[in-house]
Amino acid sequence: MSTLFGRRVLLRALDAADFTKWQEVRRRNSEWLTKWEPARLPGSPDVVEDAQAFSVRCSARQRERQLGTGYGFGVFVDGVFGGEINLNSIQRGPFQSCYVGYWIDEALAGNSYTPEAFVVAARFAFEELHLHRVQAAIVPRNAASRRVAEKLKLRDEGTAERYLEINGVWEDHIRYAMTAEEWDERREDLIAEWIGF
Repeated sequence: MSTLFGRRVLLRALDAADFTKWQEVRRRNSEWLTKWEPARLPGSPDVVEDAQAFSVRCSARQRERQLGTGYGFGVFVDGVFGGEINLNSIQRGPFQSCYVGYWIDEALAGNSYTPEAFVVAARFAFEELHLHRVQAAIVPRNAASRRVAEKLKLRDEGTAERYLEINGVWEDHIRYAMTAEEWDERREDLIAEWIGF
């Protein structure tokens, strides 16, 4: 899998050599991020503090790529690591779908890097992986993540009650989606607005 390029962002798989910068960003953004993420399982290694656990995480992502079940990307701005966007739980057969998850360094938030990364990842999902559907599930009070979906005019498919465990609590999530037909219809405008080539 090659590196993916946006106008201002670069997406590529993370590897063990990225640990120090990833750790610095995750430590600095702990309060900003952990309230929106699943709780770490008791007894599991802390990937933020354990370089070996981070390396295992990168290897697991590589295996997902090999199997075609997921594609994880670091988001880089001006060559510096700034967040992640992942195509998770890819299902083939009649579903041809994936979930998109993302986060950005709080210091970079508000600059529309995440919507740009989303469009880059969506283009990859629809045009390279030939998926039919990409979806994102967002906790209703997570205004920053919802702004990404709203900027991109993703279709709101309603709220799923107690959908995912987030930080130890079963949280409702608003489900947003885009299909390949919508991508085909909106492709030129999305690329012009967010990627520029």
